[in-house]
Amino acid sequence: MARRDGIDLTVVYAQAPGIPNVAADGFDALASPISRGRLLGRPVYWHGAQWRFTTRSRSDVLILSWDLHYASLVPSLLRARWAGVPTILWGHGYSKNEAAWRRRLRERAGRLGTALLFYNRATAGRYRDDGWDPDRLFVAPNSLDQMPIRAAITHWRDRPDRLQQFREQQGLDRGPVIMFVSRLDPANRLDLLVRATGELAAKHPQIQTVIVGEGDQERSRLASLADSIGVSQSVRFLGPIYDEQDLAPWFLSADVFCYPANIGLSLLHAFGYGLPVVTSRNTEKHNPEIEALEDGVNGLLYEDGDASALTQTLGTLLASPDRARAMGQAGLRTVTQKYTVERMVDGMEAAIRYCTLQRG
Repeated sequence: MARRDGIDLTVVYAQAPGIPNVAADGFDALASPISRGRLLGRPVYWHGAQWRFTTRSRSDVLILSWDLHYASLVPSLLRARWAGVPTILWGHGYSKNEAAWRRRLRERAGRLGTALLFYNRATAGRYRDDGWDPDRLFVAPNSLDQMPIRAAITHWRDRPDRLQQFREQQGLDRGPVIMFVSRLDPANRLDLLVRATGELAAKHPQIQTVIVGEGDQERSRLASLADSIGVSQSVRFLGPIYDEQDLAPWFLSADVFCYPANIGLSLLHAFGYGLPVVTSRNTEKHNPEIEALEDGVNGLLYEDGDASALTQTLGTLLASPDRARAMGQAGLRTVTQKYTVERMVDGMEAAIRYCTLQRG
């Protein structure tokens, strides 16, 4: 964004516990702490920077997270309107645990913004169909920088002997490999994947399900489940791996990527490695990136919450390697042609240009 003509970008950020910030590269960045608390059992935040930057001397256009956990959001939007500072509300535009009251509050805040910027086209389309001014609605399809992935793939494919040695050492050359990479969270329903592995093992005795991610409590629960159904040798928990070079040989040894529920950017991560993706048909319980999955084209959907349905869907791909590879290649085209950082920035820039025209 900072490289786009006429845009002087400043990112104002805070530190989230346990999550490091990357260094600013090519743009200005200012640290500003957030106050955290709880109200009626729910987390609430006050980010003073939202309020401070709602002045003409500091902002020509202000982009704010469309998240009502920020108690500072609505007061800042009101102050920005009074000061004549155009605002962009950037967010999902829906909740995975939607309720009428959540939707009303979200939309009331949305009315205060100059423009709304969505993660996917489907949600923007729903707002348009509900009568919102289409000129105010913009889409920045959420994407993942594929350059580190391409570099890691090149590194390993330029060393085929080393990759083969890795597969042999890890026992990934004897049967099909299913992969999952993300934080271990109960909402992701990895218990279904563990159970499906047990059912698939009857036909594929050498199957390996590789689970990469942080989450000690969930890992313990899943490991106990795997042991209780006799598949502890087939389900491997690697813990967190963040370096793409270290992740790449696992991805390159896999046949399919499975994220039973609640998928997000991991979908685009798997597509970058040319893997077909299997996830739940209940798309409303996913993150906006689910829009990139085309059932039967670059992945498959199964009936939500049904371990047997997941087994059958995974089995379909494992029994048809050519089909799985074709879907994986379709996924690779998805992230290199449609869901790119360039297109994401295009959507953000369009919203900014619109707002500059509204500035009196």
